[in-house]
Amino acid sequence: MDRTSTLALLHEYTKGESLRKHALSVEVAMRAYAKKFSADEEVWGITGLIHDFDYEMYPTPPDHPRKGSEILKEKGYSEEVRTAILGHASFTGVARESLLAKALFACDEVCGFIVACTLVRPNKKIEGMEVSSVKKKLKDKAFARSVSREEIIQSAGELGVPLDEHIQFVIDAMKARSDELGM
Repeated sequence: MDRTSTLALLHEYTKGESLRKHALSVEVAMRAYAKKFSADEEVWGITGLIHDFDYEMYPTPPDHPRKGSEILKEKGYSEEVRTAILGHASFTGVARESLLAKALFACDEVCGFIVACTLVRPNKKIEGMEVSSVKKKLKDKAFARSVSREEIIQSAGELGVPLDEHIQFVIDAMKARSDELGM
């Protein structure tokens, strides 16, 4: 379980650039949180990178993420990583007990939302993005309507980080790697 083989697995199953970009943004946020919480940055980063790798092949619940978890088990990914991935989808009923699982749940939706907020900016860059801008878009139910506002709020609470602080933390993590993320 290393980044190189995980990235290859992501590319094998995920052909769409937007989903690949999402995976990279969640990886970046997870690595930043691992550092903040003195956790294993490689494990947390890999978990973020691979969490949705099966989505294009199995987009319908409960296939995603269960089918992906089966593939990851065959490839030797740990129970901890697979449980966190299963828990990032609330409909699975898998409890988010570890800090890894809580962080993945917290980073998934907010990363997608921040990317959406970035894409509607005139320069399409994350530089200068503010929490207030993200929160304003959160109130607009027509904007990025597939993103669950309830899960963004719930997940920050589960992680034990105030919502504004969580959004700022993820913006800062993504900003630090904006070239790699194409933002």
